[in-house]
Amino acid sequence: MTLQTAAANANYGTAASGSSFYAAMRILPRDQREAMFQIYSFCRQVDDIADSDGPRPERLAALQQWREDIDALYQGHPPPRLQDYAASVRRFGLKREDFLAIVDGMEMDVPQDIRAPNLATLDLYCDRVASAVGRLSVRVFGLPEDDGIQLAHHLGRALQLTNILRDIDEDATLGRLYLPREALLHAGITSDEPQKVIAERTLPKVCLPLVERAKAHFAKADEIMQRNSRRAVRAPRIMSKYYRAILELLVARGFAAPRAPVRVNKLAKIAILLRYSII
Repeated sequence: MTLQTAAANANYGTAASGSSFYAAMRILPRDQREAMFQIYSFCRQVDDIADSDGPRPERLAALQQWREDIDALYQGHPPPRLQDYAASVRRFGLKREDFLAIVDGMEMDVPQDIRAPNLATLDLYCDRVASAVGRLSVRVFGLPEDDGIQLAHHLGRALQLTNILRDIDEDATLGRLYLPREALLHAGITSDEPQKVIAERTLPKVCLPLVERAKAHFAKADEIMQRNSRRAVRAPRIMSKYYRAILELLVARGFAAPRAPVRVNKLAKIAILLRYSII
């Protein structure tokens, strides 16, 4: 993988097509949809840098260039790759610090791969790579400020914890381990070597508290969405239901090795989309 991504030169919607994100965002009005696809494209590009196999100094330099480009955008002279973002920034009041937080989150894996972070570091990672995306998104959706920030906090963490639980084996092949150190030690696991950890028979004891933490965040997100207009929360509700379905599949499968991949089938995806896209 190179440090560049096809999304840099692609139509924003095309870059997102095929993802669960795309299905949730395509129901939005045009201005909102374009802004969300821009946010998605940005996230994809910085994520591709962090996940590339290029030299670490080169990746750090590429992420720093993104910071400089974001600064230029907010100073009124955006570089070509952010030229189209200026209108969305103005229209929806997108915050510079949220874009920068996403870059900071992606960078957490670059100097060295994350392995068994403590709970505080894991929460910071979730805030940067997921809840910061949510803070940009809720402004596009038009939620009230306080509820929007709280929804971003809880739903972002719920989605990211679900991703971590789903991708344990895939992350280990990259040399990464996002399971918290405290939970590993509680289960009697002292190693932070990903391939060793994922083979441990006590791994379910590590994962189940994260399941409960994710469920609690989903529940808080549901409370917030229930007190806001259905139109404003259509897209985040679809994302929530889709990821909640993934979490339920993970629990039903269990976390003991061997772990078969879990996927929400196409009919279930369509049912979620139809149920929650109608106002």
